[in-house]
Amino acid sequence: MEHSPFVALLLITGLALVVPVFASRFRRIRLPIVVGEIIAGIIIGQSGFNLVEPSQTLVFLAEFGFAYLMFLSGLEIDFNILMSQNRDVEQHSISQPLPLALLIFLGTLVLALLGAVGLSKLDIVENPIIVGLILSTTSLGVVVPVLKEQQLLGSLYGQHLLVTSSVADFASLVIFTMVIAIRSVGLTLDLLLVLALLLIFVTAARFMYRFAAFPFLRRLLNELSSATAQIRVRGAFALMVAWVVLAEALGAELILGAFLAGAIAGLITDPYDDSSREKLDAIGYGFFIPIFFIMVGVNFNLQVLVESPQALVLVPILIIIAFSVKVIPGLLFRLNFSWRESLAGGILLSSRLSLIIAASAIALGIGAISEEVNSAIVLLAVVSCTIGPVIFQRLYTRGVETQRKGVILIGKDQLTEFLADRLIASGEEVFVLCPDESRLEVFKQKALNLITGVSHPEEALLEAGADRARALVDLTSNPQETLSVCTLAREQFNIPVIVSRINDVELIPRLQALNVKIVQPAMATAMALEGAIRYPSAFDVLIHQTEDVEVFEATLTNRQLDGVPLRRLRLPGNTLILSLQRDENITVPHGDFVIRLGDRIGIIGSPDSIEHAVAILTS
Repeated sequence: MEHSPFVALLLITGLALVVPVFASRFRRIRLPIVVGEIIAGIIIGQSGFNLVEPSQTLVFLAEFGFAYLMFLSGLEIDFNILMSQNRDVEQHSISQPLPLALLIFLGTLVLALLGAVGLSKLDIVENPIIVGLILSTTSLGVVVPVLKEQQLLGSLYGQHLLVTSSVADFASLVIFTMVIAIRSVGLTLDLLLVLALLLIFVTAARFMYRFAAFPFLRRLLNELSSATAQIRVRGAFALMVAWVVLAEALGAELILGAFLAGAIAGLITDPYDDSSREKLDAIGYGFFIPIFFIMVGVNFNLQVLVESPQALVLVPILIIIAFSVKVIPGLLFRLNFSWRESLAGGILLSSRLSLIIAASAIALGIGAISEEVNSAIVLLAVVSCTIGPVIFQRLYTRGVETQRKGVILIGKDQLTEFLADRLIASGEEVFVLCPDESRLEVFKQKALNLITGVSHPEEALLEAGADRARALVDLTSNPQETLSVCTLAREQFNIPVIVSRINDVELIPRLQALNVKIVQPAMATAMALEGAIRYPSAFDVLIHQTEDVEVFEATLTNRQLDGVPLRRLRLPGNTLILSLQRDENITVPHGDFVIRLGDRIGIIGSPDSIEHAVAILTS
């Protein structure tokens, strides 16, 4: 087989096809597909049946898949989240996502280096600095899917975890690259070339961000993004390869170049352009990335690990250190969240996969670690990315959030009264906080829960059931009161849906930072008038819902429907799907669109059919 790379490639691509099928059979333990690929590689590699020998072709494809994986990891970096700071939260600045993430990473790095020094004292590792940096990594590729599945990506808790994992990936990769450069060439002027790469990244990111905003370029990209042109995909590959070549020319590791290229691509990409991202994911996870992970398994030397008592002892020690260096600093999340959430976050951040394997392979290549240590680190990656998400999901249960019900209205005018009537008519449990005593008699005559006599907003929200409410609508006219209430609703009570009517344009960025849905009266009126003119039938359905037709939005929580195409989804009666929201993106899905847990699905139909459909989607 060594003389026929296509035969070996056939075996690898065949395994890449089969592994997801087997991984899907282990839904309860949630075996990651990449772990299955590593295990498959071990079976056919030197530790198993020795069916594949790393030829020059396979080595290059695996290295390209490795670079492509780092490119997609860089694409996950959201600089808007990294740089967003809520200046109006009455908390110490250390509690903000970015400062807290930096502090947690610093704690992780210190503990990892101490643990590596301890291993060096036992004569297990020779270079504690490199091993410490390897142990300080996280895996965005594991954290992001788990947060998406748990519907946490848009929440404050999810944003803290996302920022922390992004900082850990970015910072550890940069520091690791510089340490490797120092080991390879010493403290020479060549080290400045690595810093030059980061300077070029900042300059290129700013230039391309501005250049990509030009209308003519947007039009050109849209025109050439389909059929045989696929200009966005071609541009992404050209960008990645250019930065890999640049990184190697400046003496940096290719993974840093690929990672920075992904970060630039994420910065200039339209956040609502799902198709290009799906294409890049399909190319990577459909071909190149499985080759990398299967080849990791092929090169995994189980015999060296088994025959070395020292290496066997190293595996459990590494696992304990790997979880400790994340869990202990992760307790700082207690500044914003509960002890249970803090512990769960630390365990999820302990999941390591692509970056730790990549860093370990580089360290092995330059002789900084032995083959036994490399095998132990690969095994650590397999264990951590398998049990980390499982323990996180056990600790962080969304039971309270999935059972949230009731809508809180804060207001005193006729609009509050009208909205309360419509919500009650649709079967919602409504709580009204009315600060105007002259309107109390009007609200007392309605079938709602009226909250009065509470001076402090936090106490009023608590009495209204904010800890279990599914939505809050603020109709007050005072900007400071609006900001205070929305901040409490998001930060203190984590209400999933917050809506605010505002006229103050300067308040919009602050509310958007809290993920508040904003309604401006003038704009809303104009859109309603336009809807009545252009779509009169749809307008009548939405505005004058009758006993025969109802519009509803349900969140998909039925795990049996996760990954099912819409054409296979059989909804009862006359129910039709209007829209689908995933994260912040809203689409009109087609029959081949695959639904995922956490998707918000807009449906229309008769009340009985809607009730049955909601039960199917949320069971």
